[in-house]
Amino acid sequence: MPAERRDTVIEQSVPAPFAETMTYRVATDVRALRAFVSAGALARGLPPHRVELLTLAVSELASNTLQHTTGGGRVVLWAESGHLFCDVVDRGPTRRFGQGLPATDAVRGRGLAIVEQICDEVTVLTGAGETVVRIRLAL
Repeated sequence: MPAERRDTVIEQSVPAPFAETMTYRVATDVRALRAFVSAGALARGLPPHRVELLTLAVSELASNTLQHTTGGGRVVLWAESGHLFCDVVDRGPTRRFGQGLPATDAVRGRGLAIVEQICDEVTVLTGAGETVVRIRLAL
């Protein structure tokens, strides 16, 4: 069972990870991004069934970036202290989590709720004109 989630918005500079990172530029090809995330997560020891969840979460966040911002974004992936972290960074508005799933007849709005359900922790950080959605999964 996932750990309790903490969703926060912090108006300050986004702290850099201490571990070695892999970065991918989100432009238009979400399929290539999924391959990048899957390979990076497997290489850092995330079990295959959790790799699928991470890949889905990042895909949802990147799709959100491409639909609601201009200029794309970037994805940063790293492992640290028994956890895999992934930042999806763009210049879009702060994301709002904790809203739950929309009504069954709603056309949109499930992406962030899906991310929140499948990750161990979701944190939103803002600063220096960027919004970062940081997700964490235990290794």
